[in-house]
Amino acid sequence: MDPFLPSLGARASRTAIRLGGANVSYRDLDRLGRAHAERMRSEGVRAGDRIAVWATAELGTIAAIVGNALLGAPSVPLNPALGAGELAHVLRDSAPRAVLAASPDAFRDRTPDVRGVALDDQPRGGAALAEPHPDDALFVLYTSGTTGPPKGAIITHRNAAFDVDALAEAWGWTEEDVLVHALPLFHVHGLILGLLGTLRVGAALTLLPRFAPDAVCAAMENGGTMLFAVPTMYHRLVEHGEASPEDARRLARARLLVSGSAALPVREHDRITRLFGQRPAERYGLTETLIICAARHDGPRAPGLVGPPLPGLDLRLVDDERRPLAAGEDVLGEVAVKGPTVFAGYLNRPDATRAAMDDEGFFYTGDIAAMTADGVRIVGRRATDLIKTGGYKVGAGEVEAALLEHPSVRDAAVIGAPDEDLGERIVAFVVARDGAAPEPRELTEHVAHLLAPHKRPRTVHVVADLPRNAMGKVLKKELAAIASAAATR
Repeated sequence: MDPFLPSLGARASRTAIRLGGANVSYRDLDRLGRAHAERMRSEGVRAGDRIAVWATAELGTIAAIVGNALLGAPSVPLNPALGAGELAHVLRDSAPRAVLAASPDAFRDRTPDVRGVALDDQPRGGAALAEPHPDDALFVLYTSGTTGPPKGAIITHRNAAFDVDALAEAWGWTEEDVLVHALPLFHVHGLILGLLGTLRVGAALTLLPRFAPDAVCAAMENGGTMLFAVPTMYHRLVEHGEASPEDARRLARARLLVSGSAALPVREHDRITRLFGQRPAERYGLTETLIICAARHDGPRAPGLVGPPLPGLDLRLVDDERRPLAAGEDVLGEVAVKGPTVFAGYLNRPDATRAAMDDEGFFYTGDIAAMTADGVRIVGRRATDLIKTGGYKVGAGEVEAALLEHPSVRDAAVIGAPDEDLGERIVAFVVARDGAAPEPRELTEHVAHLLAPHKRPRTVHVVADLPRNAMGKVLKKELAAIASAAATR
């Protein structure tokens, strides 16, 4: 297998990144990445050492991630919005040799030892960098589980290379494409597919520092051919396009629209098709598996379908005992997958790895699906504790744990409720301690301080007690019914 990042310098003056009005060539990016790798090596960093990087949309971030990959030092991307509790856990668990940021002053109050990325485009010309082995770690991506603190999923060079190559074939993605991209650089869709996938394919990337519908449309008019986005972004693009027909025509120039991270509602599919002239291609995957299903550019695209499994992956449906089920439109089972995209395990958590994978190498996703002639249809979660909101996956357990840190909260439960814009919104039910009911806004701000802001509850219900079964388990279906009734009043 080729190195995940083939010789970038061989692509010479072709544009790799468009960012902030500047064009960065493949040759320049290669120099920046190699200079960073040499600097890290001169400071004692070796292949296998982890390096944390604040994942801001800046050239320094890209140079560090590319350089780390060339050195064989796995990057630990840090969400710039991480709360104090989450950040402390990630840094303690990953134990990075260095914490880097393109703009370090913005993070010194949160990680005092953060260092800047030197944009040195003149490598020192030391000993050649050893080519990483395909099974070496490329990233440690922290993912929300249903309970407990986030776990670090180890993604290898082989995982990423296989996935990008398969998706490039499925989407007809070539060096002639220009990807318009406003996704964050700390998860699979934005980082591995959007950023590094573009570099592996040899295409160009227009990276927007933040999502804004008018900026996306302008970038598409300026040569864009593809868009990666999540349902919340598409919802806002549709609203913008309906109000601005000229911008709708600009976005309609796209060759391919790709949506993921959560299901795109039928209504949004239809509005996108009417405004932009095509149905988006949906895809499906998890941090631990990367993308495992994708609608093809030349195949059927329909609401609810995430396409067929990528070639080379073994995907099956299983029952509650993990026994294989026959595929069929009316057969629902948990998705299990085996193959080159499946991660190498959770950092420092062999127990969690064993719980999620069997001896054959199948990873059990927790998602319930049906397999049809046209592809896979995801219908929900085995548990109710993973909430997909605004393109992010949030574990109910971590939000509950944050709420319980508030001195006025005696008990707490969190669910996801349907939301037209976000897909799901986070709804919290709290029981006050000693009858002193906290203000909902106070609890929302409390969670946003401890965790990332997108994990804050959008609605807080203060209740006398939580409904539980005889074993003491919270009956979240009853809470969902309460939330639904409250929303219709």
